Amino acid sequence: MKHFTDTLQQRLANQLARPEYGPETVVIGGGTGLSTMLRGLKRYTHNLTAIVTVADNGGSSGMLREDLRMLPPGDIRNCILALAETEPLMNELIRYRFADGRLKGQNFGNLFLAALTSVTGNFYEAVCAFSQVLAITGRVLPVSLQDIQISARLADGTVIRGESSIGERVPDQSNEIREIRMEPDDAEPMEEAVQAIDDAHVIVLGPGSLYTSVIPNLLFPGIRNAILRSNAPCIYVCNVMTQPAETCGYDAWRHVEALLRHVGRSETAGFLDCCIVNSNGPDLSAPLLARYATEQSDPVGMAIQKLEQAGLEVVAAPMAVEDGDKIRHDSDLLARTVMAAAVECGRARREEPVPDGVLA
Repeated sequence: MKHFTDTLQQRLANQLARPEYGPETVVIGGGTGLSTMLRGLKRYTHNLTAIVTVADNGGSSGMLREDLRMLPPGDIRNCILALAETEPLMNELIRYRFADGRLKGQNFGNLFLAALTSVTGNFYEAVCAFSQVLAITGRVLPVSLQDIQISARLADGTVIRGESSIGERVPDQSNEIREIRMEPDDAEPMEEAVQAIDDAHVIVLGPGSLYTSVIPNLLFPGIRNAILRSNAPCIYVCNVMTQPAETCGYDAWRHVEALLRHVGRSETAGFLDCCIVNSNGPDLSAPLLARYATEQSDPVGMAIQKLEQAGLEVVAAPMAVEDGDKIRHDSDLLARTVMAAAVECGRARREEPVPDGVLA
C-alpha cells in the first residue's frame, strides 16, 4: 500500500506542470462521484474524456426520458458542468431546479439539453453543442445512444427493473445484488467511447454508485473489451461511503469483486491495476456518521490486505470531506491521488515506452 505523500505530490507536479500536455485520461461512470472527480482532474490534464452511463430513469432525467423519448441528461449535464469554467450566475442557472408549477422538479440544464436535442436532432450533437457553449475542458460522451434499461437480480432470484427502483430498494444484506443486466443486451456503445479507451494513457473507473453508475458501462462488450486489451493502467476509485440499496456492508474488496464478476474475470490481472481507497472515514464527525448509520451507510472499509493479495496496487489517502450534511471526496486531493497512482502504476501494462511528457 502507498500513502499519498509529499514526495508523490512533488513528482506529480513536476511531470504534469502543463495540463495541456497531460495524459489522455478516460473516466467511466456516472452520478455525483464522477463529476466531483472531474472538477479536480481538469487541473492536471486537459485531455479528458468522461464516458457516462445512460441508464438513469429517475427524477428530472426520468421524466424527460419518458415524455420526450430522449436519453437521460442528468449525469451528462453534471459532468459537462464539472469540466466548465462558468461564471457563478451561469453555474447557478444550469443547476436551477424549478420549485413550482408544471415544471416543478425539472432542472434547467436538463431542459436546455432537451431543447438542444430537438434543435440538433441528435442527443450526441446536443451534448457536443452544450459542451461548446460552456467551453469545457475535455469532452463528455454518453456510453451509448441506444435507449437502455438495467435490472438487478438479487440473491433470492428477485429481479428489480430500472435504475431508480434499484437505488430505492429497502437495504437487506441477506438479499444483496448479485447481477446487473442490460436491456437490450446487445446494445452498442458509441464508437467514440471505445476509441477513447483505445487511445487512453490512463483509465479510471468510478467513483459512483457501483451497480447503477459504474457497472452499467461495463455491460457493453465493446467497452469492457477495450479496457481488457488496453496497456494503460486501469484504476478503480472506491466510494467513501457504502450505499444502502446497493453496497450495504461492502468493503473495498467487495466492490472490486463485483466489478470482476461483471467483466467475467476471476482475477484482477489484465483488468485492474490499482484501487484507490479513502483512509479517513472513521475520523469524520460523529454526528454526521451517526446520521448516515441510521440509513445503513458507513465508511467503506479499506480491505488493504485482500486487495494486495489480489495483485492490486493500493493507494490510500484521506479524501473524505464534509459538505454540509453530505460526505464526499475532496475533488482536488482525489485528482492528485489518481494522477499519482497513474505515475506509480503506469508501467505495469505498457509494452512500449510512453512518449515524452506523458507520465514518463
